[in-house]
Amino acid sequence: MNVVDTSAWLEFFSGGGNAAAFSAPIKQTQDLIVPTICIYEISKVILRESDENHLIQVLAALHQGQIVALTPSLASAAAKISLANRLPMADSIIYATAKLHAATTWTQDKDFEMLSDVKYLPKQKK
Repeated sequence: MNVVDTSAWLEFFSGGGNAAAFSAPIKQTQDLIVPTICIYEISKVILRESDENHLIQVLAALHQGQIVALTPSLASAAAKISLANRLPMADSIIYATAKLHAATTWTQDKDFEMLSDVKYLPKQKK
């Protein structure tokens, strides 16, 4: 199972330097877990930088995976992870979702670099 962090999704959609590496877990849709917080973060960036038509295309890709909503128990687990690892709220929700599903987290967000079951790729300069 795989969880693709918001930074990795955005890298994939923009065709950035790490896009090819992130395409593997994104295209394995049967093993793809998508936290709802990723939908929020990606939607915000796409709407800020593009338009709703582009967002519709992006959301269609996200919905190829299994969408996982933020439940009370997941929120509590994320809070514990946040405190233990000094992670921001969204990152802790993404990581808690991955842990819940025994998934690997794919990211280029440095906040995840030292965590277990994470495939961290440093962001490449353009």
